[in-house]
Amino acid sequence: MYAIVETGGKQFKVQKGDVLCVEKLAAEVGETVEVAKVLALGQESGLTVGKPYVEGAKVVLKVMEQGKGEKVLVFKYKAKKKFRKLRGHRQPYSKVVVDEILA
Repeated sequence: MYAIVETGGKQFKVQKGDVLCVEKLAAEVGETVEVAKVLALGQESGLTVGKPYVEGAKVVLKVMEQGKGEKVLVFKYKAKKKFRKLRGHRQPYSKVVVDEILA
């Protein structure tokens, strides 16, 4: 069984036991989070597609780690004007494991 879920503005295809890095969730390490935005649900009997979400379906995620991604450097300059600007950014993320998929 698999599901296509939406979290943090992105879509993920998940199965039980998968480990994902998603946009930071408002949960502590060890807590569980339920995602009700299930776009599709694949089972042995076939594929169920939601309009826009599958009713009654949810995916339970367990937060394993909270962290920050690699640093992305943004460098702006204007030629011949002595204008230089360097900014760095590290995107926060949550590493989660899929506990179960409820249909």
